[in-house]
Amino acid sequence: MHGLINRAIQCFLGDTYGAECWSHVARVAGVEPGGFEAMLTYEDALTDAVLDAAVDRVGLPREMLLEDLGTYLVSNKEFEALRRLLRFGGENFLEFLFTLDDLPERGHLAVPDLELPDLELSEDAEDGFVIHCRGGWPGVEFVVQGMLRAMADDYGALALLDVIDRKPGRATLTVSLLDAAFHAGRSFSLAAGGR
Repeated sequence: MHGLINRAIQCFLGDTYGAECWSHVARVAGVEPGGFEAMLTYEDALTDAVLDAAVDRVGLPREMLLEDLGTYLVSNKEFEALRRLLRFGGENFLEFLFTLDDLPERGHLAVPDLELPDLELSEDAEDGFVIHCRGGWPGVEFVVQGMLRAMADDYGALALLDVIDRKPGRATLTVSLLDAAFHAGRSFSLAAGGR
């Protein structure tokens, strides 16, 4: 697992549940006292151990914890670069959805060896949109779900998202866009310092 992902989990647990929570999780999982280095690669088993320890400590199902991680990655100011990368996908949430196919390539521009799932959007008469999520690591579809929820809010849209089908290496999410302009959303500027 790429260190950026492990570091994001570390920051999420520390910021959301406190430094003591992260210290406990790290100790139980066997993580070095300093935590993860963002540009290193770690065994997947270590990431699983961290998530297992976090689930035990926090008392949430793994799926909810991963979804919360996805929301954190978009909404926390420490990860503003990720939000900016995502916001370049369109002027509104609907335009953003139609650029999801390009997300892995945009991610590779920033971090060439970062493994992101392939996302394919299609329209569905019943659910609005369906996103096929292929590859990545186990549970990544819940991180994607959290990120998409946060992006809908960021754009000011009201959307319902659900993971409806999970199989090893692939999952399906539904997106129902109820109101594209539900509220004003967060401001965004192309200039790096703009909010």
